[in-house]
Amino acid sequence: MALYIMLSTLSESGRKVLRERPGWIKKVNADVKRMGARVVAQYAVLGPYDFVSVIEAPDNATVSRVSVELGARGGAAGMTMAAIPLDEFIANLEGGGRRKRNERKKR
Repeated sequence: MALYIMLSTLSESGRKVLRERPGWIKKVNADVKRMGARVVAQYAVLGPYDFVSVIEAPDNATVSRVSVELGARGGAAGMTMAAIPLDEFIANLEGGGRRKRNERKKR
């Protein structure tokens, strides 16, 4: 499973639905689960985006489908990015650096 960050901005209709039915967000999260992904964490934020969601999905294709499906509803527009946990990122950099040094030694 991979992690993805989804930044969402509500449309005018999305804000109206949220004001009238705040629980609507939980329904959307359940829909995400039915599409094969899972909302791991979600935050309402101030600034250019209204929500930051951490989504776990098996692959890029699944999270792309989630993003398109949610966007097609018209309640929110979003940006989705792949996320690498910091420890994994550092380990990849350290491992990559070792491989390059070893390759140079073999020459």
